Amino acid sequence: MTMTPEHPRIDAELQIDDVRGTDEDKATAVVRCVRGPVRLGARFDRIRDTAVPIDLELAEILFYGRPVNELDPSHTALVTLRGAGTPLLVSGNKAHGWKIIQGANPSS
Repeated sequence: MTMTPEHPRIDAELQIDDVRGTDEDKATAVVRCVRGPVRLGARFDRIRDTAVPIDLELAEILFYGRPVNELDPSHTALVTLRGAGTPLLVSGNKAHGWKIIQGANPSS
């Protein structure tokens, strides 16, 4: 009997709208929450519709310039993501679409 590994739950999705800056392990971007709410500490392990692995943690959310602990669906904020895969994040547009990162919120 072959067992397939269970894929982690997806309860957090952020659409990357505008990447403001990246380096090897940190990215700052304007995002839109498409599934959530997304909370600080959320871990993102993939970019939707790609097989490219990432390992990013949501380190900061600035909503209208103020730090918050979570971002509700359909809201936009400036966020900081840390970890592996930041160079893969690119700004979205109508012609080429938007990257959506998927992951899970931290356990309560």
